[in-house]
Amino acid sequence: MAEPEFNATGVRIERGLLRSLTRAGQVVIKDGRLALLTSYGTEIDSAPVQAVQAHKPLFAARDRALATMNGHRYSLTLGTPDRFLDAVRAARSART
Repeated sequence: MAEPEFNATGVRIERGLLRSLTRAGQVVIKDGRLALLTSYGTEIDSAPVQAVQAHKPLFAARDRALATMNGHRYSLTLGTPDRFLDAVRAARSART
């Protein structure tokens, strides 16, 4: 089994801007897919990195990133959102 290209734990994952899905979830980029997991390892959502839009919001806390996948917008509170965004870009370029 291949090592994940990016793995962040303790991530607060919210759908949209109001509904909290987990306060200690996990974000994994592995084999060209981005997966959002609960603290128990249950998959919330996943998609190929080519189909994921990820960016840093203009007017939000510095530890947030937004990801849109499968028609849903997720707000991710990470310690280092720049590492997440760089990992998404790197996974996209590795798949092309």
